[in-house]
Amino acid sequence: MLSKLAINPLKAVAKAQVRSVQTISEVLASQVAGKQADLLALKKEHGSKVLGEVTVDQCIGGARGVKCMLWETSNLDAEEGIRFRGLTIPECQQVLPTFKGPSGPENGEPLLESLFWLLLTSEVPTKEQADTLTAELHERAKLPSHVVPLLNSLPKDMHPMTQFTIGLNAAQTGSAFAKAYQEGAPKTTYHEYVLEDVLNVVAQLPEIAATIYRNVYFDGVVNKDTSLDYSGNFCRMLGYDDPSFDELMRLYLCIHTDHEGGNASAHTTHLVGSTLSDPYLSYSAGLNALAGPLHGLANQEVLGWIQGIQKKMAAEGKEINAETITEFTWDTLNAKKVIPGYGHAVLRKTDPRYTCQREFALKHMPDDELFKIVNTIYEVMPGILTEHGKTKNPYPNVDSHSGVLLWHYGFTQFQYYTVLFGVSRAVGALSQLYW
Repeated sequence: MLSKLAINPLKAVAKAQVRSVQTISEVLASQVAGKQADLLALKKEHGSKVLGEVTVDQCIGGARGVKCMLWETSNLDAEEGIRFRGLTIPECQQVLPTFKGPSGPENGEPLLESLFWLLLTSEVPTKEQADTLTAELHERAKLPSHVVPLLNSLPKDMHPMTQFTIGLNAAQTGSAFAKAYQEGAPKTTYHEYVLEDVLNVVAQLPEIAATIYRNVYFDGVVNKDTSLDYSGNFCRMLGYDDPSFDELMRLYLCIHTDHEGGNASAHTTHLVGSTLSDPYLSYSAGLNALAGPLHGLANQEVLGWIQGIQKKMAAEGKEINAETITEFTWDTLNAKKVIPGYGHAVLRKTDPRYTCQREFALKHMPDDELFKIVNTIYEVMPGILTEHGKTKNPYPNVDSHSGVLLWHYGFTQFQYYTVLFGVSRAVGALSQLYW
Protein backbone atom coordinates (compact mmCIF):
# COMPACT_ATOMS: atom_id res chain seq x y z
CA MET A 1 0.00 0.00 0.00
CA LEU A 2 2.82 2.41 0.89
CA SER A 3 4.65 1.69 -2.33
CA LYS A 4 1.54 2.42 -4.40
CA LEU A 5 1.09 5.80 -2.69
CA ALA A 6 4.75 6.57 -3.20
CA ILE A 7 4.33 6.24 -6.97
CA ASN A 8 2.22 9.39 -7.17
CA PRO A 9 2.06 11.26 -3.83
CA LEU A 10 0.79 14.45 -5.47
CA LYS A 11 -2.28 12.60 -6.76
CA ALA A 12 -2.98 11.24 -3.30
CA VAL A 13 -2.68 14.70 -1.74
CA ALA A 14 -4.93 16.21 -4.43
CA LYS A 15 -7.54 13.53 -3.80
CA ALA A 16 -7.44 14.24 -0.08
CA GLN A 17 -7.85 17.96 -0.72
CA VAL A 18 -10.86 17.39 -2.97
CA ARG A 19 -12.39 15.10 -0.37
CA SER A 20 -12.06 17.86 2.25
CA VAL A 21 -14.74 19.82 0.36
CA GLN A 22 -18.22 18.89 1.55
CA THR A 23 -20.41 17.21 -1.05
CA ILE A 24 -23.92 18.45 -1.66
CA SER A 25 -25.30 15.34 0.03
CA GLU A 26 -23.28 16.09 3.16
CA VAL A 27 -24.42 19.71 3.25
CA LEU A 28 -28.06 18.71 2.87
CA ALA A 29 -27.75 15.97 5.51
CA SER A 30 -26.63 18.63 7.99
CA GLN A 31 -29.68 20.77 7.17
CA VAL A 32 -32.49 18.22 7.35
CA ALA A 33 -33.05 18.27 11.11
CA GLY A 34 -33.22 22.06 11.18
CA LYS A 35 -35.64 22.16 8.24
CA GLN A 36 -37.88 19.60 9.90
CA ALA A 37 -37.88 21.61 13.14
CA ASP A 38 -38.73 24.81 11.24
CA LEU A 39 -41.70 23.18 9.53
CA LEU A 40 -43.01 21.75 12.79
CA ALA A 41 -42.70 25.16 14.43
CA LEU A 42 -44.51 26.81 11.52
CA LYS A 43 -47.40 24.36 11.84
CA LYS A 44 -47.54 24.71 15.62
CA GLU A 45 -47.41 28.50 15.73
CA HIS A 46 -49.36 29.41 12.60
CA GLY A 47 -51.22 26.29 11.54
CA SER A 48 -54.68 27.77 12.12
CA LYS A 49 -54.06 31.11 10.42
CA VAL A 50 -56.15 32.00 7.38
CA LEU A 51 -54.14 32.90 4.27
CA GLY A 52 -56.98 34.44 2.27
CA GLU A 53 -60.25 33.94 0.43
CA VAL A 54 -61.02 32.26 -2.86
CA THR A 55 -63.34 33.80 -5.43
CA VAL A 56 -65.38 32.02 -8.08
CA ASP A 57 -63.22 33.69 -10.76
CA GLN A 58 -60.10 32.22 -9.18
CA CYS A 59 -61.69 28.80 -9.03
CA ILE A 60 -62.68 28.91 -12.69
CA GLY A 61 -59.34 30.40 -13.64
CA GLY A 62 -57.25 27.53 -12.33
CA ALA A 63 -56.63 28.87 -8.81
CA ARG A 64 -54.63 31.86 -10.05
CA GLY A 65 -53.56 33.98 -7.08
CA VAL A 66 -54.82 31.50 -4.48
CA LYS A 67 -52.37 31.16 -1.59
CA CYS A 68 -52.34 27.41 -1.12
CA MET A 69 -48.83 26.14 -1.92
CA LEU A 70 -45.53 25.94 -0.08
CA TRP A 71 -42.11 26.17 -1.72
CA GLU A 72 -38.90 28.02 -0.92
CA THR A 73 -36.51 27.84 -3.86
CA SER A 74 -37.59 31.00 -5.70
CA ASN A 75 -39.88 33.99 -5.44
CA LEU A 76 -41.27 36.23 -8.16
CA ASP A 77 -41.12 39.91 -7.31
CA ALA A 78 -43.38 42.17 -9.40
CA GLU A 79 -40.61 44.78 -9.74
CA GLU A 80 -37.37 42.78 -9.62
CA GLY A 81 -38.42 39.54 -11.27
CA ILE A 82 -37.38 36.08 -10.14
CA ARG A 83 -35.22 35.65 -7.05
CA PHE A 84 -33.40 32.37 -6.56
CA ARG A 85 -33.12 31.83 -2.80
CA GLY A 86 -33.37 35.60 -2.40
CA LEU A 87 -30.87 36.48 -5.14
CA THR A 88 -31.88 38.33 -8.31
CA ILE A 89 -30.45 37.23 -11.65
CA PRO A 90 -27.84 40.04 -11.68
CA GLU A 91 -26.86 39.08 -8.13
CA CYS A 92 -26.53 35.43 -9.17
CA GLN A 93 -24.29 36.53 -12.04
CA GLN A 94 -22.14 38.41 -9.54
CA VAL A 95 -21.68 35.71 -6.91
CA LEU A 96 -22.10 32.24 -8.48
CA PRO A 97 -18.97 30.47 -9.79
CA THR A 98 -18.36 30.33 -13.53
CA PHE A 99 -16.63 27.79 -15.76
CA LYS A 100 -13.48 29.93 -15.69
CA GLY A 101 -13.63 29.95 -11.90
CA PRO A 102 -14.21 33.39 -10.40
CA SER A 103 -17.75 34.76 -10.17
CA GLY A 104 -18.81 37.87 -12.06
CA PRO A 105 -20.25 38.46 -15.55
CA GLU A 106 -16.83 39.42 -16.89
CA ASN A 107 -15.83 35.76 -16.36
CA GLY A 108 -18.87 34.26 -18.08
CA GLU A 109 -22.27 32.96 -17.07
CA PRO A 110 -22.82 31.04 -13.81
CA LEU A 111 -22.46 27.28 -13.83
CA LEU A 112 -25.79 25.46 -13.70
CA GLU A 113 -24.21 23.31 -10.98
CA SER A 114 -23.70 26.41 -8.82
CA LEU A 115 -27.36 27.41 -9.16
CA PHE A 116 -28.44 23.83 -8.46
CA TRP A 117 -26.38 23.95 -5.27
CA LEU A 118 -27.96 27.28 -4.31
CA LEU A 119 -31.53 26.06 -4.91
CA LEU A 120 -31.03 22.84 -2.94
CA THR A 121 -28.99 24.16 -0.02
CA SER A 122 -29.85 27.90 0.03
CA GLU A 123 -26.08 28.53 0.12
CA VAL A 124 -23.83 30.10 -2.52
CA PRO A 125 -21.24 27.42 -3.32
CA THR A 126 -17.53 27.91 -3.69
CA LYS A 127 -15.94 27.03 -7.03
CA GLU A 128 -14.59 23.86 -5.40
CA GLN A 129 -18.06 22.84 -4.23
CA ALA A 130 -19.52 23.48 -7.68
CA ASP A 131 -16.75 21.39 -9.21
CA THR A 132 -17.49 18.49 -6.87
CA LEU A 133 -21.11 18.61 -8.01
CA THR A 134 -20.01 18.68 -11.65
CA ALA A 135 -17.89 15.57 -11.08
CA GLU A 136 -20.69 13.85 -9.19
CA LEU A 137 -23.25 14.53 -11.92
CA HIS A 138 -20.85 13.15 -14.55
CA GLU A 139 -20.44 10.00 -12.45
CA ARG A 140 -24.21 9.60 -12.07
CA ALA A 141 -24.97 10.18 -15.77
CA LYS A 142 -24.84 6.56 -16.95
CA LEU A 143 -28.25 5.42 -18.16
CA PRO A 144 -29.73 1.94 -17.64
CA SER A 145 -28.66 -0.20 -20.60
CA HIS A 146 -32.12 -0.41 -22.16
CA VAL A 147 -32.83 3.35 -22.40
CA VAL A 148 -30.80 4.36 -25.46
CA PRO A 149 -31.92 1.31 -27.52
CA LEU A 150 -35.51 2.22 -26.65
CA LEU A 151 -34.99 5.82 -27.77
CA ASN A 152 -33.32 4.59 -30.96
CA SER A 153 -36.41 2.54 -31.77
CA LEU A 154 -38.86 5.44 -31.56
CA PRO A 155 -40.30 6.97 -34.75
CA LYS A 156 -38.30 10.00 -35.90
CA ASP A 157 -41.53 11.97 -36.37
CA MET A 158 -42.63 11.45 -32.75
CA HIS A 159 -42.54 14.81 -30.97
CA PRO A 160 -39.24 15.28 -29.07
CA MET A 161 -41.11 15.99 -25.81
CA THR A 162 -43.02 12.70 -26.11
CA GLN A 163 -39.72 10.91 -26.59
CA PHE A 164 -38.26 12.82 -23.64
CA THR A 165 -40.88 11.61 -21.19
CA ILE A 166 -40.60 8.06 -22.56
CA GLY A 167 -36.84 8.13 -22.02
CA LEU A 168 -37.08 9.40 -18.45
CA ASN A 169 -39.82 6.93 -17.56
CA ALA A 170 -37.65 4.14 -18.96
CA ALA A 171 -34.72 5.24 -16.77
CA GLN A 172 -36.97 4.88 -13.71
CA THR A 173 -35.83 1.28 -13.37
CA GLY A 174 -32.80 2.76 -11.59
CA SER A 175 -34.82 4.64 -8.99
CA ALA A 176 -33.22 4.39 -5.54
CA PHE A 177 -36.39 5.63 -3.85
CA ALA A 178 -38.68 3.10 -5.55
CA LYS A 179 -36.32 0.29 -4.54
CA ALA A 180 -35.99 1.51 -0.95
CA TYR A 181 -39.75 1.94 -0.56
CA GLN A 182 -40.34 -1.56 -1.91
CA GLU A 183 -37.85 -2.91 0.63
CA GLY A 184 -39.60 -1.16 3.53
CA ALA A 185 -37.25 1.74 4.24
CA PRO A 186 -38.37 3.81 7.26
CA LYS A 187 -40.02 7.15 6.51
CA THR A 188 -37.25 9.00 8.29
CA THR A 189 -34.84 7.94 5.53
CA TYR A 190 -37.04 8.75 2.52
CA HIS A 191 -35.26 12.04 1.90
CA GLU A 192 -31.95 10.23 1.42
CA TYR A 193 -33.29 8.13 -1.44
CA VAL A 194 -35.20 11.03 -2.95
CA LEU A 195 -31.96 13.00 -3.10
CA GLU A 196 -30.24 10.09 -4.84
CA ASP A 197 -32.95 10.12 -7.48
CA VAL A 198 -32.96 13.90 -7.81
CA LEU A 199 -29.23 13.95 -8.53
CA ASN A 200 -29.49 10.97 -10.88
CA VAL A 201 -32.39 12.45 -12.87
CA VAL A 202 -30.59 15.76 -13.36
CA ALA A 203 -27.42 13.88 -14.33
CA GLN A 204 -29.13 11.57 -16.82
CA LEU A 205 -31.41 14.04 -18.59
CA PRO A 206 -28.73 15.47 -20.95
CA GLU A 207 -27.96 12.12 -22.58
CA ILE A 208 -31.66 11.33 -22.98
CA ALA A 209 -32.25 14.76 -24.50
CA ALA A 210 -29.16 14.62 -26.73
CA THR A 211 -29.95 11.12 -27.99
CA ILE A 212 -33.36 12.35 -29.11
CA TYR A 213 -31.84 15.40 -30.82
CA ARG A 214 -29.17 13.42 -32.64
CA ASN A 215 -31.64 10.69 -33.66
CA VAL A 216 -34.34 13.00 -34.99
CA TYR A 217 -32.18 15.57 -36.77
CA PHE A 218 -28.77 13.99 -37.40
CA ASP A 219 -26.87 10.69 -37.33
CA GLY A 220 -27.73 9.41 -33.85
CA VAL A 221 -24.14 9.71 -32.60
CA VAL A 222 -23.73 11.29 -29.15
CA ASN A 223 -20.24 12.42 -28.10
CA LYS A 224 -19.24 13.57 -24.62
CA ASP A 225 -16.56 15.65 -22.98
CA THR A 226 -16.62 15.28 -19.21
CA SER A 227 -13.66 17.62 -18.83
CA LEU A 228 -16.31 20.33 -19.23
CA ASP A 229 -19.10 21.35 -16.93
CA TYR A 230 -22.69 20.08 -17.16
CA SER A 231 -23.74 22.65 -19.79
CA GLY A 232 -20.57 22.39 -21.88
CA ASN A 233 -20.75 18.60 -21.95
CA PHE A 234 -24.42 18.82 -22.94
CA CYS A 235 -23.43 21.04 -25.88
CA ARG A 236 -20.91 18.43 -27.03
CA MET A 237 -23.59 15.74 -26.77
CA LEU A 238 -25.88 17.85 -28.95
CA GLY A 239 -23.04 18.24 -31.46
CA TYR A 240 -21.97 21.84 -30.80
CA ASP A 241 -18.35 22.78 -30.17
CA ASP A 242 -18.36 26.54 -29.71
CA PRO A 243 -17.32 28.14 -26.38
CA SER A 244 -19.72 31.01 -27.07
CA PHE A 245 -22.62 28.56 -27.44
CA ASP A 246 -21.48 26.88 -24.22
CA GLU A 247 -21.92 30.22 -22.48
CA LEU A 248 -25.39 30.64 -23.97
CA MET A 249 -26.35 27.17 -22.75
CA ARG A 250 -25.14 28.01 -19.24
CA LEU A 251 -27.27 31.15 -19.29
CA TYR A 252 -30.30 29.44 -20.84
CA LEU A 253 -30.27 26.51 -18.43
CA CYS A 254 -29.84 28.76 -15.40
CA ILE A 255 -32.61 31.25 -16.10
CA HIS A 256 -35.20 28.57 -16.95
CA THR A 257 -34.63 26.43 -13.84
CA ASP A 258 -37.23 27.74 -11.44
CA HIS A 259 -40.19 30.11 -11.42
CA GLU A 260 -41.93 29.70 -8.07
CA GLY A 261 -44.02 26.61 -7.33
CA GLY A 262 -47.28 27.43 -9.10
CA ASN A 263 -46.18 26.99 -12.71
CA ALA A 264 -47.63 23.87 -14.28
CA SER A 265 -44.44 21.79 -14.56
CA ALA A 266 -43.18 22.47 -11.02
CA HIS A 267 -46.63 22.08 -9.48
CA THR A 268 -47.27 18.84 -11.37
CA THR A 269 -43.92 17.43 -10.26
CA HIS A 270 -44.67 18.33 -6.63
CA LEU A 271 -48.24 17.03 -6.80
CA VAL A 272 -47.28 13.67 -8.28
CA GLY A 273 -44.38 13.42 -5.84
CA SER A 274 -46.80 13.87 -2.93
CA THR A 275 -48.18 10.41 -3.74
CA LEU A 276 -44.66 9.02 -3.13
CA SER A 277 -44.06 8.51 -6.81
CA ASP A 278 -40.31 8.67 -7.18
CA PRO A 279 -38.56 11.68 -8.79
CA TYR A 280 -38.31 9.92 -12.16
CA LEU A 281 -42.07 9.45 -12.40
CA SER A 282 -42.80 12.81 -10.80
CA TYR A 283 -40.66 14.83 -13.18
CA SER A 284 -41.90 12.82 -16.16
CA ALA A 285 -45.34 14.13 -15.23
CA GLY A 286 -43.91 17.63 -14.98
CA LEU A 287 -42.47 17.27 -18.48
CA ASN A 288 -45.90 16.38 -19.82
CA ALA A 289 -47.19 19.64 -18.36
CA LEU A 290 -44.27 21.53 -19.89
CA ALA A 291 -45.12 20.05 -23.30
CA GLY A 292 -48.42 21.94 -23.32
CA PRO A 293 -48.50 24.87 -25.78
CA LEU A 294 -49.48 27.32 -23.04
CA HIS A 295 -46.43 26.42 -20.94
CA GLY A 296 -43.39 25.42 -22.97
CA LEU A 297 -43.93 26.57 -26.55
CA ALA A 298 -43.89 30.33 -26.14
CA ASN A 299 -40.31 30.94 -27.26
CA GLN A 300 -40.77 29.19 -30.59
CA GLU A 301 -44.02 31.11 -31.15
CA VAL A 302 -42.12 34.37 -30.57
CA LEU A 303 -39.40 33.27 -32.99
CA GLY A 304 -42.02 32.46 -35.61
CA TRP A 305 -43.64 35.87 -35.15
CA ILE A 306 -40.31 37.67 -35.53
CA GLN A 307 -39.44 35.67 -38.63
CA GLY A 308 -42.92 36.50 -39.94
CA ILE A 309 -42.06 40.20 -39.67
CA GLN A 310 -38.81 39.57 -41.53
CA LYS A 311 -40.52 37.70 -44.38
CA LYS A 312 -43.38 40.19 -44.73
CA MET A 313 -41.08 43.18 -44.90
CA ALA A 314 -38.83 41.43 -47.42
CA ALA A 315 -41.82 40.51 -49.61
CA GLU A 316 -43.09 44.09 -49.53
CA GLY A 317 -39.65 45.57 -50.06
CA LYS A 318 -39.79 47.48 -46.81
CA GLU A 319 -36.97 48.25 -44.41
CA ILE A 320 -37.32 46.86 -40.90
CA ASN A 321 -37.38 49.83 -38.56
CA ALA A 322 -39.44 51.34 -35.76
CA GLU A 323 -42.05 52.68 -38.18
CA THR A 324 -42.66 49.43 -40.10
CA ILE A 325 -42.67 47.31 -36.93
CA THR A 326 -45.18 49.70 -35.37
CA GLU A 327 -47.40 49.28 -38.43
CA PHE A 328 -47.06 45.48 -38.33
CA THR A 329 -47.85 45.42 -34.61
CA TRP A 330 -51.02 47.47 -34.98
CA ASP A 331 -52.14 45.19 -37.83
CA THR A 332 -51.63 42.23 -35.51
CA LEU A 333 -53.54 43.83 -32.62
CA ASN A 334 -56.38 45.06 -34.82
CA ALA A 335 -56.77 41.52 -36.13
CA LYS A 336 -57.49 40.50 -32.49
CA LYS A 337 -54.23 38.58 -32.23
CA VAL A 338 -51.79 38.68 -29.32
CA ILE A 339 -48.18 39.83 -29.44
CA PRO A 340 -46.14 36.82 -28.28
CA GLY A 341 -43.34 37.38 -25.78
CA TYR A 342 -44.86 40.44 -24.12
CA GLY A 343 -46.80 40.68 -20.88
CA HIS A 344 -46.60 38.73 -17.63
CA ALA A 345 -49.13 37.72 -15.00
CA VAL A 346 -47.02 39.08 -12.13
CA LEU A 347 -44.18 41.26 -13.44
CA ARG A 348 -44.79 44.94 -14.05
CA LYS A 349 -41.49 45.74 -15.77
CA THR A 350 -39.09 44.12 -18.23
CA ASP A 351 -38.38 40.51 -17.24
CA PRO A 352 -34.78 40.29 -15.96
CA ARG A 353 -34.52 36.98 -17.80
CA TYR A 354 -35.09 38.98 -21.00
CA THR A 355 -32.58 41.61 -19.94
CA CYS A 356 -29.74 39.15 -19.31
CA GLN A 357 -30.35 37.52 -22.69
CA ARG A 358 -30.31 40.94 -24.36
CA GLU A 359 -26.99 41.69 -22.65
CA PHE A 360 -25.65 38.35 -23.90
CA ALA A 361 -26.69 39.24 -27.45
CA LEU A 362 -25.10 42.68 -27.25
CA LYS A 363 -21.86 41.02 -26.15
CA HIS A 364 -21.76 38.00 -28.47
CA MET A 365 -23.94 38.77 -31.52
CA PRO A 366 -24.69 42.51 -31.81
CA ASP A 367 -24.93 42.40 -35.62
CA ASP A 368 -27.30 39.43 -35.87
CA GLU A 369 -30.26 40.40 -38.07
CA LEU A 370 -32.92 38.74 -35.89
CA PHE A 371 -31.45 40.35 -32.79
CA LYS A 372 -31.67 43.74 -34.46
CA ILE A 373 -35.38 43.10 -35.05
CA VAL A 374 -35.85 42.01 -31.43
CA ASN A 375 -34.05 45.15 -30.28
CA THR A 376 -36.22 47.41 -32.44
CA ILE A 377 -39.37 45.66 -31.19
CA TYR A 378 -38.19 46.30 -27.63
CA GLU A 379 -37.84 49.99 -28.39
CA VAL A 380 -41.40 50.46 -29.70
CA MET A 381 -43.57 47.67 -28.26
CA PRO A 382 -44.12 48.92 -24.67
CA GLY A 383 -45.47 52.23 -25.98
CA ILE A 384 -47.79 50.51 -28.47
CA LEU A 385 -49.18 48.08 -25.91
CA THR A 386 -49.64 50.87 -23.38
CA GLU A 387 -51.61 52.87 -25.95
CA HIS A 388 -53.62 49.76 -26.84
CA GLY A 389 -54.56 49.57 -23.18
CA LYS A 390 -55.34 45.88 -22.80
CA THR A 391 -52.25 44.61 -21.02
CA LYS A 392 -51.12 45.27 -17.46
CA ASN A 393 -47.50 44.70 -18.39
CA PRO A 394 -46.36 45.97 -21.80
CA TYR A 395 -42.80 44.72 -21.36
CA PRO A 396 -40.99 41.63 -22.77
CA ASN A 397 -40.74 38.35 -20.90
CA VAL A 398 -38.17 35.56 -21.04
CA ASP A 399 -39.63 34.00 -24.19
CA SER A 400 -39.14 37.17 -26.21
CA HIS A 401 -35.45 36.46 -26.76
CA SER A 402 -34.32 32.86 -26.25
CA GLY A 403 -35.39 31.48 -29.63
CA VAL A 404 -33.45 34.16 -31.49
CA LEU A 405 -30.29 33.37 -29.51
CA LEU A 406 -30.52 29.66 -30.28
CA TRP A 407 -31.22 30.36 -33.94
CA HIS A 408 -28.09 32.50 -34.21
CA TYR A 409 -25.89 29.52 -33.32
CA GLY A 410 -27.54 27.29 -35.91
CA PHE A 411 -29.86 25.60 -33.40
CA THR A 412 -32.84 25.96 -35.72
CA GLN A 413 -34.89 22.87 -34.77
CA PHE A 414 -37.46 24.91 -32.85
CA GLN A 415 -39.73 21.93 -32.21
CA TYR A 416 -36.97 20.71 -29.89
CA TYR A 417 -36.66 23.93 -27.87
CA THR A 418 -39.02 22.73 -25.14
CA VAL A 419 -36.68 19.80 -24.46
CA LEU A 420 -33.94 22.29 -23.55
CA PHE A 421 -36.47 23.94 -21.24
CA GLY A 422 -37.16 20.52 -19.73
CA VAL A 423 -33.49 19.83 -19.00
CA SER A 424 -33.31 23.16 -17.18
CA ARG A 425 -36.60 23.02 -15.28
CA ALA A 426 -35.61 19.70 -13.69
CA VAL A 427 -33.18 21.57 -11.44
CA GLY A 428 -35.87 23.81 -9.98
CA ALA A 429 -38.79 21.39 -9.88
CA LEU A 430 -36.74 18.61 -8.28
CA SER A 431 -35.17 20.98 -5.75
CA GLN A 432 -38.71 21.88 -4.70
CA LEU A 433 -39.65 18.21 -4.59
CA TYR A 434 -36.75 17.37 -2.28
CA TRP A 435 -37.82 19.84 0.38
